[in-house]
Amino acid sequence: MMYALLTLALGLVVVALAMRFFLLSWFPYLHYDLINFLRIFRFHWLFSAYAKKKPFYTILDRFLEQVQRSPEKPFVLFEDERHTYADADRLSNRVAWSLLRHVGVRAGDTVALLLTNEPFYVWMFLGLAKVGCAAALLNSNLRSQSLLHCFSCSGARVLVASLLPALKNAVQEVLPTLREKNVIVFVLAEECDTEGMESLLDKVHTASEEPVSTSYRSHITIQSPALYIYTSGTTGLPKAALINHSKIWRYSVLLRLVGVTSDDVIYIFLPLYHASGFFIGLTGIIERGGTLLLKSKFSASQFWDDCRKYNVTVIQYIGEIIRYLCNQPKKPNDRDHKVRFAIGNGIREDTWSEFLQRHGNIWITECYGGTENNVGFINYTGKIGASGRVSFIHKLFTLHAVVKYDAENYEPLRDFRGFCVKVPSGETGLLLLRITKAFSFEGYAGNLQQTEKKKLRDVFKKGDLYFNTGDLVKIDKEGFIYFQDRIGDTFRWKGENVATTEVTDVMLRVNCINEANVYGVKVPGNDGRTGMAAIVLKKGHEFDSVDTYKIVTSYLPSYARPRFLRIQNSFAVTETYKQIKIKLVEEGFDPSVIRDLLYFLDNNKKNYSPLGEDIYNSIRHGIIRL
Repeated sequence: MMYALLTLALGLVVVALAMRFFLLSWFPYLHYDLINFLRIFRFHWLFSAYAKKKPFYTILDRFLEQVQRSPEKPFVLFEDERHTYADADRLSNRVAWSLLRHVGVRAGDTVALLLTNEPFYVWMFLGLAKVGCAAALLNSNLRSQSLLHCFSCSGARVLVASLLPALKNAVQEVLPTLREKNVIVFVLAEECDTEGMESLLDKVHTASEEPVSTSYRSHITIQSPALYIYTSGTTGLPKAALINHSKIWRYSVLLRLVGVTSDDVIYIFLPLYHASGFFIGLTGIIERGGTLLLKSKFSASQFWDDCRKYNVTVIQYIGEIIRYLCNQPKKPNDRDHKVRFAIGNGIREDTWSEFLQRHGNIWITECYGGTENNVGFINYTGKIGASGRVSFIHKLFTLHAVVKYDAENYEPLRDFRGFCVKVPSGETGLLLLRITKAFSFEGYAGNLQQTEKKKLRDVFKKGDLYFNTGDLVKIDKEGFIYFQDRIGDTFRWKGENVATTEVTDVMLRVNCINEANVYGVKVPGNDGRTGMAAIVLKKGHEFDSVDTYKIVTSYLPSYARPRFLRIQNSFAVTETYKQIKIKLVEEGFDPSVIRDLLYFLDNNKKNYSPLGEDIYNSIRHGIIRL
């Protein structure tokens, strides 16, 4: 009897091992898919419960729950400051009461924030949420007309700005227009003597710390606007992507899905006005109940020292960040840290491998998504080089499609029936995301035209609706997504999307320039593409390098400024008078190929200086950094 039982047990073990071997051989990522499915299923179960609560259970309610659960746990670390969850609750109460009693906001209002990374950014977001208001997160690089445009399209009637000279000056530049529109402007200061601007910190410091009644936010539903986050899109001025409370939850759950816990400390240096910094960092760590290390800006030389000092376990990145870290001089303590997770997007395959070899066993989770995207993808397997994975969940709900793209006409190819054509596995195509009630696209505030432009109708059958990502990708036979390029009049530099039409408008402010054709070019050793402009001078004018530099640096953020200029007699255009960029992009900024006069943006001389072979080689070899 015993012998029979042992034989049976041994047989079951052999069968189990054989099945495991079979599954791993034929379905090597099945266990990853199952774990991801269970995590998503659990979140949707929780989200269904949140949605049924009256009023709707928001990320603020999650924060207040964390306050009750762990009041003395560190929430925000910043320089030498240490703020617990209870501290954040009290400070955001002060902000809320000052907004109600001194600023005069009402439930349902929108308040625009022009701030840099600092703890007060967090208190402002929480305070606004407590009084039922939405926040418009303005890019702190915006100036002049771009700043006014972004402020206005959110519908805000209050602007809160940092006291930093650059930001205060940016507000003062547009202050006459804001005053004409009866906008109330506050600066983070104890006092302010500028007419038309008021101090806010003095009001916050004297405000009550008592909890704010939930009646102020009783109107909040799953579809209520919570944030406006700005994206340059493919053309024109930045657009305000409307983020409702449902979408905040979809973003904030990402850290849960990749295995981050309440014991983790996440390092955030990306600006909080970006979706990446705000959701993966702030609201993501609120959902987890962990700790946020907030940095005002990225420093490659201080990065690992910060990680060791604050016991960081999770880091966020964009592709360039990992490369910057790899470019730092090697040190004996490169593996002396507690970082176990890295999460972000845009890392190159070679950089990925180099980073792991140098800094040890860090699990890198590459994600694909966008501020306004309704569907995202996660490479939860750690497969080097992939931007995401199409799991059986995506396939089950048919949430995406990759279709053939007409690069000449900037639109998807359609067959004789008028429907789009899917590309085979492994081929590059345009990524479309299906729009449904559960995976909705909220669009852009005050910009119906751009909202409709991102929608594609009758894609595979009459009546269906898809979101046009504007991204070219390929998906291999195993279901891994690989980002290839962006389409349209957009290039990406320093982690920012740059709309060429906006840059062109600024270039045409220069007195000597008659026409401008802006595009992105590859620079050896750098991710993305940096800005270059081919220009045609006005008749009878010579190129004014100083005035051009002055206009470009005054009206454009640093990442959008053309690093190279090419002076031409005329532009090649299509039969419909569209500027042709393909050849210009291919030729780049190589003076041995280009016979036109070339210039580069010279910050030392504060002008555009001639670009010759010596400068070109210095840029190619990284001696001159862009």
